[in-house]
Amino acid sequence: MDRKDATARASFRDFEHAGWQMVAEPYHDYFSGLTVQAIDALLDAVALSPGDSLLDIASGPGYVAAAAAARGARVTGVDFSSVMVAKARAAHPSIEFVEGDAEALAFAPGSFDAVVMNFGLLHLGEPEQALAEAHRVLRAGGRFAFSVWAPPELAAAFAIVLEAVRTHGDPDVALPPGPPFFRFSDEEESERALLAAGFRSPSMRTVSMSWCLPSPAAVFEAFLHGTPRTGGLLRAQSPANLKAIAGAVAAAAAEYAAAGGIRIPMASRVVSAVK
Repeated sequence: MDRKDATARASFRDFEHAGWQMVAEPYHDYFSGLTVQAIDALLDAVALSPGDSLLDIASGPGYVAAAAAARGARVTGVDFSSVMVAKARAAHPSIEFVEGDAEALAFAPGSFDAVVMNFGLLHLGEPEQALAEAHRVLRAGGRFAFSVWAPPELAAAFAIVLEAVRTHGDPDVALPPGPPFFRFSDEEESERALLAAGFRSPSMRTVSMSWCLPSPAAVFEAFLHGTPRTGGLLRAQSPANLKAIAGAVAAAAAEYAAAGGIRIPMASRVVSAVK
């Protein structure tokens, strides 16, 4: 990696870290009911059994770690956000949560029977390094699984927001450059990256999900206040453009009206492999 690439990736990491430090509470408020819908598929993908040692990378508020502990696993969660770690520890005091870097894990080789990452990979500046680290800390024969969002055509909220930005804003505002957001939604790309990291037998499944929110306007608010990357794109817009984007998002989201608010179809990819 040349100096320019290293600087760009460090800038993206700093951007993501600052974002997660800021959005921990609204992320929980808006996204907890959505992202937990991938957890059972994620834990099934690593064939988690009682007594297994599991590392939850990018553990956030601890949703996956708590579900794994409920299945009888011995769980460690790691996240680079001190705010997220504090939130997870407060919510789940019986589980160990530590601050750490997914791209430089502070664990010995072969420390865990299973390793998972729920929607974390798309927020990393060097995802290949994170995959290599997951491989390193996994025991031989252990399983690794991660989840990412499916492409916008299967995850309607992303389609709504990105189309509103294209139509009413500037999709090319200056933000620290990061890897393509939907890179690992592609099965061939996920397979290539996992094999390069030393894994074998990669596979992918699509998990259908739905996002229930109290109003059409809540979609815009969720992305604006509850996400570092898409929220950063929104926060960088001019005030006039942001107002137009908010209106367009609410109008499109209103098409998904349901009892008590809206229900938007979403989907994720759960990708797994064996060491």
